[in-house]
Amino acid sequence: MSTASQQPLPPQGAALLEKIRNRTARVGVVGLGYVGLPLAVEFAKAGFHVTGIDVAPRKVEQINSGSSYVQDIPSAEVADLVSRGLLRATTDFSAVSELDTINIAVPTPLRKTKDPDMSFVVNAAQSIARHIHPGLLVILESTTYPGTTEELLLPMFEASGLKAGVDFFLCFSPERVDPGNPKYQTKNIPKVVGGITPACTALGASFYGMALDTVVPVSNTVVAEMVKLLENTFRMINIGLVNELAVMCHRMNINVWEVIDAAATKPFGFMPFYPGPGLGGHCIPIDPFYLSWKSKQAGIEARFIELAGHINGDMPRWVVSRIQDALNDQVKPLRNSRIHVLGAAYKRDIDDVRESPALDIIHLLLQRGAIVTYSDPYVPELRLDSATLRSQPLEALSSCDCAVIVTDHRAFDYDAIVRLAPLILDTRNALKGRTEPHILRL
Repeated sequence: MSTASQQPLPPQGAALLEKIRNRTARVGVVGLGYVGLPLAVEFAKAGFHVTGIDVAPRKVEQINSGSSYVQDIPSAEVADLVSRGLLRATTDFSAVSELDTINIAVPTPLRKTKDPDMSFVVNAAQSIARHIHPGLLVILESTTYPGTTEELLLPMFEASGLKAGVDFFLCFSPERVDPGNPKYQTKNIPKVVGGITPACTALGASFYGMALDTVVPVSNTVVAEMVKLLENTFRMINIGLVNELAVMCHRMNINVWEVIDAAATKPFGFMPFYPGPGLGGHCIPIDPFYLSWKSKQAGIEARFIELAGHINGDMPRWVVSRIQDALNDQVKPLRNSRIHVLGAAYKRDIDDVRESPALDIIHLLLQRGAIVTYSDPYVPELRLDSATLRSQPLEALSSCDCAVIVTDHRAFDYDAIVRLAPLILDTRNALKGRTEPHILRL
């Protein structure tokens, strides 16, 4: 715990700390998606009464009926917490007036111009501001640019006449959820938190410490906001590097996967990253551009971020060009060829298709006149523009001209894929060690 926690708390803070420690604090979570619902469940499991708030009536109905729509949260767990009165959901923000803490976990997408769309955060904060009251702890978890909590949320809440750090308490804590990760989930991923004042930080750290294994307090909200952007910018830039290397190695007839595996034997100074068909998910393709946008406001050009974004964003086109070249070698045009995409989710063993490179690859293939089918055990249906595709059994591979492995789900029968498909482009090295002549690698 930081020294901030050792400083005397104002009366409202001391009263809230007592409620947190004896688990009588009434907890709220705004946004019940893949971040908010797991967080709400962890606090309910820790013995707090939790109210989830979401603008989607269907999500609220599902939770209140004891059903989960988030892959990492079993419905049985939700049903148990609801039946014990520890978890409920509502669309009504007036519930904030009865809460002691409120976490904001709403989407923060990018506009097409690569600048932040803060409308979800602003709408949630405005709704909370209408019901803000003394003793309330508000924590923003939505990934955003440095300065959001202080510049955007703080004035909104202090317009009520209440003062942050004295009457109410305001923090930022970046979400670090990794959907589908069997080892690291909400409870055991270290939780960074920074407050507007030392008292805010202390209360935020104490709050998370009641339900999560490890809490990492930092000096303020700006540092906490920057932490998440550094984490994902680091990954995005390094993935961009190996994607560029993959293109180079292909042109020089070098196996990039063997190069990376050999380099990874160095016990210091190297960390392996792997190429792929493009970036997906809500975080890595998007978060670095929050930093790039903010740096431009400060007159700084984020050249690494922009370059890595360009390389990663071009990978779906590179995959399609590799498919086209492979078909040309068999004297087949891409137009009217049957291409079967294996995997639609943005990474293995999950059902999330947000920003998935598979969507771009399918779109580009359709644009070029290919006949596209796909298989994904986690994604039964895909909607692309005006077209709707449905997942096909692997037997569909026998009638395709080329299969492309975009997502390396463990559930796939790779022996069957190698046997059935006449030509395979493996963008994930899922067929590592296989030497059949009809297998091509990124």
